[in-house]
Amino acid sequence: MRKKLCCCTVAILFLLAGCRSSLQERVLSPDGRIEVVLNNPDGGNLSYSVNVEGESFIRDSRLGFVFKDSLISGPFRISKTEFSSKDEVWTQPWGENKKNRNHYNEMSVCLENEEDVSLVIRFRVFDDGIGFRYEYEHPDKDSLVVMDELTEFDFAQDGRSWSIPANFETYELLYIPQKISEVETANTPITFRTDNGIYASIHEAALYDFPEMTLKKCGERKFKSELAPLPDGTKAHVPGAFKTAWRTIQIAPKAVGLINSSLILNLNDPCVLDSTDWIKPMKYVGVWWGMHLGVESWVINDRHGATTENAKRYIDFAAAHNIEGVLFEGWNEGWESWGGRQNFDYTKPYADFDMDEIAAYAQEKGVRIIGHHETGGNVPNYERQLDKALRWYVDYGVHDLKTGYAGAMPGGYWHHSQYGVRHYQKVVETAAKYRITVNAHEPIKDTGIRRTWPNMMSREGARGMEWNAWSEGNPPSHHEILPFTRLLGGPMDYTPGTFDILFKKTRNSPLRKKWNDLDKGNSRVNTTLAKQIANWVILYSPLQMASDMIENYENHPAFQFFIDFDADCDRSEALVGEPGEYIAVVRQAGDRFYLGATTNENGRTINIPLDFLSPDIKYHADIYADGDNAHWKDNPTDYKIEHRIVTSADTLHMKLADGGGQAVYFRPE
Repeated sequence: MRKKLCCCTVAILFLLAGCRSSLQERVLSPDGRIEVVLNNPDGGNLSYSVNVEGESFIRDSRLGFVFKDSLISGPFRISKTEFSSKDEVWTQPWGENKKNRNHYNEMSVCLENEEDVSLVIRFRVFDDGIGFRYEYEHPDKDSLVVMDELTEFDFAQDGRSWSIPANFETYELLYIPQKISEVETANTPITFRTDNGIYASIHEAALYDFPEMTLKKCGERKFKSELAPLPDGTKAHVPGAFKTAWRTIQIAPKAVGLINSSLILNLNDPCVLDSTDWIKPMKYVGVWWGMHLGVESWVINDRHGATTENAKRYIDFAAAHNIEGVLFEGWNEGWESWGGRQNFDYTKPYADFDMDEIAAYAQEKGVRIIGHHETGGNVPNYERQLDKALRWYVDYGVHDLKTGYAGAMPGGYWHHSQYGVRHYQKVVETAAKYRITVNAHEPIKDTGIRRTWPNMMSREGARGMEWNAWSEGNPPSHHEILPFTRLLGGPMDYTPGTFDILFKKTRNSPLRKKWNDLDKGNSRVNTTLAKQIANWVILYSPLQMASDMIENYENHPAFQFFIDFDADCDRSEALVGEPGEYIAVVRQAGDRFYLGATTNENGRTINIPLDFLSPDIKYHADIYADGDNAHWKDNPTDYKIEHRIVTSADTLHMKLADGGGQAVYFRPE
């Protein structure tokens, strides 16, 4: 639905001072709470500000870009302003919510300069935040060189923030809680709670052919966009007419409002694929964790993990436990080149990995193989083989792919530069041609392109489970920060679900060999077992892994939750939570519900009304809870399973141990 906004929704104010003028354009969110103001004083520097419920939220902040040809940069004058609105409900084949409402008011400000360069700054204002992007067109140039971005975010108030330092190579860093005014640099999403109680997160949407945006401090509480550079110091090479990714600010009165927002998805275009029936969420296990623990290896030797025998053992386990997929890492030639130029062959299995036999066995058992392409960062080698490698997988019935980029890209290119972004997108689009889904590790961050390319299903892009295998690990509060930061961008393949939390079965194994310099011999998982189960619900991915070695699940009563779990949810809601403190999330799949709650180092009780359940129906509630003496550090594997009959009128009192959690499976009686 499109309509012109009424005069009470959009106001245009001209301020005249003698012969000089200052122009302001304004647009409000549909509910009127959020106001965006664009300023073009005297046709000079462009800036914007944001007000929330009548109070200043983002103070006057600069807009624009710097190009190699400085005349393209401005100054600009407003030539016209157009307003529109949209309110629609759209459906996606998978996601936290199958149905999403896209409701915004739009202001498109058209500007021109003396060189006939046109610039449109397009603002979309939702009830849960704003997005804006730049649309440039130079009539006389086929290509432009971007040198810098001038976009600023100047917070009117100080407050608390959660972020990782800006890094153009990795997102696998611990989040730092600190004052807004103490942040020096940050990758996005970066999340805030201002002193007057507004929650917000800065990120970007629809990133395709441009470097990622990071933030760099340039004032007391002011941040400037800092783009990942190319080796020559330039930031991007673009056509004479181009659009940037959206710069986004999600805004909510409660922290869980950020999680429940669909703003990032709404700023992406609708699906471009002809069909999506081949794209299916799934649960999976894999030959993977043993390598991180050091009792198996990626390379062929006497400890090789991806053997024909081991592959069939994992396929049998998956078939017997309602698990759709199995991942195999270290199956192909090239791992022996690790530490050099990482030269993998994506159609040559190791001699002890019989792809013909394994593929036939998986098909017989009704289990999907998840292929694996580790590049080691050697993008040219991968792109040379990409089409051939994907065709090879399809010939074996493999339609799901995990990629990896654990190594430097050649030629001085950063992972998150325009070069990297272009490559990651090339893989997504080529995979779509072969009806293959993608789960990218060491990726470019998620910016919602899964709406347009739903075969881009999951990513890593933060410190995941493997860090617990060979370092000091992720602290208990890490899992209460991720949903409010990294996961605002989209699904994460965190790979939760390790049951041998203290590594008792592998720490002293004669097979174990140290392979990572961060391994001090005392690594472990810093949660309770119940929290590992709850993280299957909380840390959303449509490809959800049970990360442990399968022998640690055999005959374990608590593994029943994963057997019952459905990764293909219809609706999700974050119920309560605070960044770094605690969180509770419910997901619905058909007539069944899955509830997860976790806490940081501090134990607590969370009271959850069950009004999300369908009324007038009794449900069996299978509760996987911390034991009475559970503690993440001293007694992590103490747990209990309880069964109750509940209705939507009941309230669940969820007692969480220090570093603990609780998971509940609801099924109709």
